[in-house]
Amino acid sequence: MSVNILIPTALRGYVGGVSSVPVSADTAGAALDALTTAHPALATHLRTPEGKLRSFVNVYKGHEDIRHLQKEATPLSAGDTLTIVPSIAGGAR
Repeated sequence: MSVNILIPTALRGYVGGVSSVPVSADTAGAALDALTTAHPALATHLRTPEGKLRSFVNVYKGHEDIRHLQKEATPLSAGDTLTIVPSIAGGAR
């Protein structure tokens, strides 16, 4: 089934500059795997060398963080949207 992954501006250079990538997957983890298989340069920005989702990368199914659902085992339905939101640190001192 096809789902759409929204790519943040900071990572679009790794996916040919597009703002979204359609993939076929039935879980959030499988969708991320399909994304990084199609765009391998993106993998190190999303996953650790051990294959775990990086702590500063948030993935939402609709408006819900998958960490509050079933993590990478979160089921997807046709037409669902995943949004990748990297945490941003910094600010004024």
